[in-house]
Amino acid sequence: MKIDDLPFGTTDWSEVDATEHPGETGAAYWRTRHFGDLRVRMVEYSAGYLADHWCSKGHILLCLAGELHTLLDDGREFILRPGMSYQVADNAEGHRSSTTGGAKLFIVD
Repeated sequence: MKIDDLPFGTTDWSEVDATEHPGETGAAYWRTRHFGDLRVRMVEYSAGYLADHWCSKGHILLCLAGELHTLLDDGREFILRPGMSYQVADNAEGHRSSTTGGAKLFIVD
């Protein structure tokens, strides 16, 4: 990731409007900021969330609360708990997220 032309700034995420993104079950609530080609999000998954798609976009993701299950298209599964992160490149391993009790994430992509 290369970050150019981005002056110092702060974000109060409580002031960023959330958009709802329904999953196969449950919903994701995104608070999103764009900085050029960089998308930065605070995402909350409701309890029982299951993504309605397999994602091939690259991300750096930090779990802030709850527990996130990530299934890769090769069958491997990873569980993130608060303080854990993952990183994946664009078009690398397809991944699909779910959570039983809900999760809060900070994502850069």
